[in-house]
Amino acid sequence: MTAETTPMAEEQSLNVQQEAAAVEEEKSKVVVVAAAVDKDDDVPADETETETKREEEKEASIVEKNGSFREESNCFSDLKETEKKALAELREKIENAILGKEEEEERDVALWGVPLLPSEGSESTDVILLKFLRAREFKVKDAYEMFEKTLQWRKEAKIDSVIGEEELGAGLSAACYMDGVDREGHPVCYNVYGVFADEALYQKAFGTEEKRGEFLRWRVQLMEKGIQKLDFKPGGVSSLLQITDLKNSPGISKKELRTAMKNAVQLLQDNYPEFVARNIVVNVPFWYYAVHSILSPFLTQRTKSKFVFARPSKVTETLLKYVPAEQIPVSYGGFKCQKDAEFSIEDTVSELIMKAGSTESIEIPTPEVPIFISLSSFLFLVHITVHQVFKLY
Repeated sequence: MTAETTPMAEEQSLNVQQEAAAVEEEKSKVVVVAAAVDKDDDVPADETETETKREEEKEASIVEKNGSFREESNCFSDLKETEKKALAELREKIENAILGKEEEEERDVALWGVPLLPSEGSESTDVILLKFLRAREFKVKDAYEMFEKTLQWRKEAKIDSVIGEEELGAGLSAACYMDGVDREGHPVCYNVYGVFADEALYQKAFGTEEKRGEFLRWRVQLMEKGIQKLDFKPGGVSSLLQITDLKNSPGISKKELRTAMKNAVQLLQDNYPEFVARNIVVNVPFWYYAVHSILSPFLTQRTKSKFVFARPSKVTETLLKYVPAEQIPVSYGGFKCQKDAEFSIEDTVSELIMKAGSTESIEIPTPEVPIFISLSSFLFLVHITVHQVFKLY
């Protein structure tokens, strides 16, 4: 029986979220929730059905609230006057900072392949600066501070060379990978935590502090590879879609995993502003809400608005809202197969929405392919046909 089927389970789950003050306490809290679920197994069917409906309505409201984010335009003409003013101020601060450097080579600064000196006139520069401004609600001082810290972190961690580090993430390709685009052209990044149910793989990724550091660097590497697929021109696609799959994922009793998740979220939020258009979390188990309550204080309100949650029964339905069927892997209810000779992403899927009780005609075009048969096969078919004709008489 799942946590949403009993009133006691719902109440205990809320208590877990409200009282999650320390990460170390979460394991015991979830155990309490699980015990409460088992204890109330004998709930009347009608009461269970009512609670299920309440949970579905509650889930729908959460999805609607959290999935409310809409990307703004990066075209200068579409900005508000206050936003144009903030952008001009940030340009000036960055220009003065770069030109103030003593060494000429230090003035040749670029971020994600985009030159940062505003006077060079690259329209992509504004797109990058707008990311920092939006992440800090167009507060120029805060945006500039974030910008400086990002450059410093990248320099200290040697991020510009991370893509060439081929040894990173060996054996972890199934845990995080890029695959396809969504309906708006955003490259899609899949994070599949269920692979860490394998203890050997779990230890390989999180067994020691050094391995956890390598895992985090590998995750940064994948982010950098995803960014290479983006277009920083005004009107271009300049962000990714994240899909996080929690099916069979180890629970929050795994301290190393939740620590790695928290560190990754914090690192990406601090140094990759506005690079995620939406974060869809699928196959959400009940314990995840406790984890999310821990991560929530580390997220800005803007980041929170990008989350969409889907329980196992709603995965395909939710993904289809954002990703076309031909781009969704078969494992998630779509039509995309690896090494499929008969169907590819070039073959777009036609969608037809029908009202209950209505009828529609569907035409499926098929190419006319000539059929070649041997003479012996042809004579055999003629013989069968003649034989059937004579039987009629």
